[in-house]
Amino acid sequence: MILFPAIDLKDGQCVRLLRGEMDAATVFGDDPAAQAALFEGAGCEWLHLVDLNGAFAGQPVNAAAVEAILARVKVPCQLGGGIRDMATIEGWLAKGLSRVILGTVAVENPALVREAALAFPGKVAVGIDARRGKVATKGWANETDVMASDLAGSFEDAGVAAIIYTDIDRDGAMEGPNIEATEKLARAVTIPVIASGGVSSMSDLIALKETGIIAGAISGRALYDGAIDLASALQALKI
Repeated sequence: MILFPAIDLKDGQCVRLLRGEMDAATVFGDDPAAQAALFEGAGCEWLHLVDLNGAFAGQPVNAAAVEAILARVKVPCQLGGGIRDMATIEGWLAKGLSRVILGTVAVENPALVREAALAFPGKVAVGIDARRGKVATKGWANETDVMASDLAGSFEDAGVAAIIYTDIDRDGAMEGPNIEATEKLARAVTIPVIASGGVSSMSDLIALKETGIIAGAISGRALYDGAIDLASALQALKI
């Protein structure tokens, strides 16, 4: 199972939100590229980047910070937030991003997801963010009646590289991930599922790994707070 350290970007800074609330942001640093280098130095295989402002704006806002990260590290990076058209997808991949994450458009324009996945094999993931099983879009501000499991299933034949499933109520709360819901989703589709939201301890990571079906886990606040030592976690997940 791959552990993805998260760098959430708001106004050019590294932050973590509590349950997706932009006004409940904790700033962890003002040099995202330096933070990315620290994660790379600890041995991570991937980085998970989120343009929080972009998720609300519907277009890239923290592009300079993302570009600085891409220039600083060699590990592959995936990015979500404000990526809602083919030109933006093409632009980010041309700048060296390894994978784009499509969230809001997966609900509003699923044809774009299919087009992008076909054009860029292995480089398009679908981000499914849910409250009580129902998908939320536009930076989690808009709740829909679409069930996460139905949305995931609709892309089974699209060729997407992964599904990143976030339980919004757990995100940034350090209360542990929703392992049951994540495992259920992972067993319902053949697309690799990455868990996000609430991963706050080594025991959480081990529990996710022991499902035998979850492909990866994203953690942010626990790494910044020191609740999870990245180098130790990476070593433990290799066993």
